Amino acid sequence: MRVIRSIPEMRAALAEARRDPACRIGLAPTMGCLHEGHASLIRELRRRGCLTVVSLFVNPTQFGPSEDFSRYPRPFDADCRLCDQEGAAFVFAPDAAAMYPPGSDTVFVEETALSRGLCGASRPGHFRGVATVVTKLFQIVQPHVAVFGRKDAQQACVLERVTAGLNMPVEIVVCPIVREPDGLALSSRNRYLTPEERIQARCLVEALREAAARVKRGERQAAGLVAAMEACLRARPLARPDYLAVVDARTLEPVPEAGPSTLVALAVRVGGTRLIDNLWINEAGEPIL
Repeated sequence: MRVIRSIPEMRAALAEARRDPACRIGLAPTMGCLHEGHASLIRELRRRGCLTVVSLFVNPTQFGPSEDFSRYPRPFDADCRLCDQEGAAFVFAPDAAAMYPPGSDTVFVEETALSRGLCGASRPGHFRGVATVVTKLFQIVQPHVAVFGRKDAQQACVLERVTAGLNMPVEIVVCPIVREPDGLALSSRNRYLTPEERIQARCLVEALREAAARVKRGERQAAGLVAAMEACLRARPLARPDYLAVVDARTLEPVPEAGPSTLVALAVRVGGTRLIDNLWINEAGEPIL
């Protein structure tokens, strides 16, 4: 595995790889602080036969002024070990000056429909920063395939729309959520939680499991599902909901009833940490956590 920090070197290395006409390049864009969820993305690219690039870049433009950019964990050596163990060919770890050269503060990529609600309402500018940095990474790496986790379902929808809207020849693959043994979705921000907060953070998956159970029993009204999830959260005094929503999984618009291709999503602050999770109701009407 090679660790590359400069954009010209990354482009040169991949130009060499492309001399093989059978080479397919896969990209896993990350902010580092890798865990088993990220490892599953690397494995998916390798399963598809891709030469795998993992980007490690804490992107400043997707953080708000009061968010955790400065304290976001950056365990670079551990991240590289995980990438090496999972068989990545390259780690691309540019610095902010390379990704945002002088004058780039007036250039952004923005999706204006899917990014409005859910996390977009609570984190103005966040998805503009995500769309911008991922577009930059796509321009540098020029992957055939890029992988993202379904925990960040809104992000995946936005990036699918951006990729299609800008005619970028990149296949977006959305991989299943990877969870802790107790069901908590893996997240780099889980490490912010105190032991008591970690226990109470189970309320996210508890609320989603309650919604899933009701859907399986035939309950469809969005208002009833949201009320049931709210009741689960009220049992955890450290949990403060940001949003609970039942939306169309493609448009992210609220729907009155859950059905095939519906997303049940929530964002909750546990102590000082904001966590997100969701369940997807597939085309067959089965809730998938």
